[in-house]
Amino acid sequence: MTQEDSLTNGAVLTIEHGTVRYGDSRALDDVTCAFRPGQFVAVLGENGSGKTTLLKALLGLVPLDSGEVSILGTPLGQFKDWPDIAYVPQRLLSAGAVPVSVQETVQSAFVTRLGKSRVSRGQRDQRTSEALRAVGLEERRRDRLDSLSGGQQRRVLLAGALAKDPQVFMLDEPTAGVDADSQERMASIFRDLRDQGRTIILVTHELGSFTALASRIIVMQRGKVAYDGPPPTPDQLRDPVWHHSSDLHPPAGPAPIVEG
Repeated sequence: MTQEDSLTNGAVLTIEHGTVRYGDSRALDDVTCAFRPGQFVAVLGENGSGKTTLLKALLGLVPLDSGEVSILGTPLGQFKDWPDIAYVPQRLLSAGAVPVSVQETVQSAFVTRLGKSRVSRGQRDQRTSEALRAVGLEERRRDRLDSLSGGQQRRVLLAGALAKDPQVFMLDEPTAGVDADSQERMASIFRDLRDQGRTIILVTHELGSFTALASRIIVMQRGKVAYDGPPPTPDQLRDPVWHHSSDLHPPAGPAPIVEG
């Protein structure tokens, strides 16, 4: 078995030698990593380190200048089973956006890139109710999304991801502006999903309520993977290096690469 086969074998997502350039700078610089079923992977790093670019490159939302991405064993350009992938972006609804309700926002997650839905209306309604109940916002289902706080809007976006019932969750700063109780609720949801074998990739500045869930940590620095390995020990967690992105640096010594 070649090194490339070892990387991709059993992986739900892989990026190999991925490079993304913005002008003269490299937002991703020769990044190679794979994500497997049942992994909860936290991607850490300071602003501009390449965290969000990595997520978007895996989804094809930003083009690679070089390298390859595959999803569920299929090259990105040929992949069509998008209901198996849920993406919760960092950016929220803009003030000038078309007004939509909370329920409509969640149900929009069922629409594929071809403008179709794979589930019946009854199934959509049931999954929407269950997802909003899970994030604690079922009573706000008929409210306009832009009437909610930023933290509540993030919970609505998470509900949309949950309603799809995907194999892979890709989350960009989902806890920003979310209160502590709701973060604990999210942690409980993703603990269950991880235990079901779903893959969860979380981009964040700090782990917070998700500290005990992460099976793997990736630290991005200047577009490169500076660390890819197991979570820090309890003693290491006391070091602010793991909590504050402005002070975040990779651990001393060579970075171990985790494929499993």
